[in-house]
This record gives sequence, structure tokens and C-alpha cells, in this order.
Amino acid sequence: MFFRSPPFVLFSILLFLCNTAVDAQTQNTFTGWGATFFTYKLDSKFSVHFDGQVRSSDKWKDMQSFIIRPGINYHLKNNMIATIGYAYIGNQRTLVDISGWIPEHRMWEQFIINQQFALLNRPVTLQHRFRLEQRFIGQPAIDQDALVNDGYDFAQRLRYFARSIFPLSETRTFTDGAFIALQNEIFVNVQNAPSGRFFDQNRAYVALGWRVKPVFDMEVGYMNQYVLGKNNNTLNNIVQLAAYVRL
Repeated sequence: MFFRSPPFVLFSILLFLCNTAVDAQTQNTFTGWGATFFTYKLDSKFSVHFDGQVRSSDKWKDMQSFIIRPGINYHLKNNMIATIGYAYIGNQRTLVDISGWIPEHRMWEQFIINQQFALLNRPVTLQHRFRLEQRFIGQPAIDQDALVNDGYDFAQRLRYFARSIFPLSETRTFTDGAFIALQNEIFVNVQNAPSGRFFDQNRAYVALGWRVKPVFDMEVGYMNQYVLGKNNNTLNNIVQLAAYVRL
């Protein structure tokens, strides 16, 4: 089926890039992201999830934000996982030329479906992830020439993520070697949108990776992040380095 193949993911990425490229009101930025994704299996039904990320400001000048996101997975079936978790996000904000770190707290729930099929004599994986986030967004204020958190605004956001891994060499079982990763993620606001809009952002991504061993992948890629803001839109060009550990 077309929906189950990497070309579907690639088509959605290319379509979105074409749509955003013609938006004359969009501001362009260039940043770097580093991320690690870790899963540790406790038994046949439960595992621990953790991901940590750091993100730079425009033109890699400073650290703009960081994310710490633990969770508990429940494996309903071999290819279906339900997760609940918490996330702490530190964001560097600026108000009237005064900068400081403002927190965001999130509770999140997600459901993952993993698929595997053969394509061009290669085992290809395709993951669908549905995530609902309850966001407690810190509000910056100035107090004695310092930026402080002046309470939290509540919002909810829904995210759909699709990711496919395509081995570059023909193989029956992909345990090591090079691969291409394609993914796309759509964000929509479902309650109290900070930007006042239903559509929040889209992240289209392509990467070249290496499976060092069955439990460890590394990759470097390009992400195109398109964000709708209150007053203007942002097209963020991102170089991302990521590691995946599955124990």
C-alpha cells in the first residue's frame, strides 16, 4: 500500500517544503539540534522511555532550549506501545532586551504503531506516533531587571509523527550498516492555542544514519521546521545529530 511505504513519507515532506517555500511572510532561521532517544525494557510488557535534546538559537550563537522527557511504555502487542510521561522544557526568552530561562512543563500521552515490510529486497520499518500534550507554558515578566516566570498558561496540542528507515544494502535482517531515515510530524492546537491558530507547526526531516549494532543507531540529517506564530511565521533550517539506544 502507498500509505505504508517510505515514498509516502517522502511525498508529504516534499509537498510541505514546496508549500512553505512560497510564503513571502516567513522568517528564515538556521539552528542545530542534538538529541538522544533511549528505551530500556523492564519486562515483556513495560519499558522506560527517555529522550533529551538541546537546541541552538539562530546561526548557532547560543543554546535556545533544552528538553528532558521521561516516560513509561506499556507494550500492548509486539508492534503497539502506549506511553505516559512528563517533559521539562527550558526556553531562553527575551523581553525588552532582558533575557532569561523560562520553563514549560508538559504531561503527555502517546500511542505508537510499528510496521515492517519488504521493499527492494530490504526490511523497511514505518512508525506511526500519535501524541497528546498538556502544556503548562511559563509566562515571562521583568522583575528588578531580571526575567522571571510570572505563572503558567495551559494549552493542549496533538501531534502525528511518521518515520521510516530504509537500509541502503540489500539484506533480510537489518542488524548493522547504513540507512536513510525519512520522517514528518504535524502539530495542531486543540485547546488554548498560544498562537491563536489551529495549525501549530510541521517538521519534515531526512537523515543518513548508521546502525552500529541492533540496539544502537546514529544519524545526521536536515529538518525543515515551519512554525505559525502570532505575528509572523518561521521557517527553521535545522542540522540534527541524533542517537537511538534500545536495551
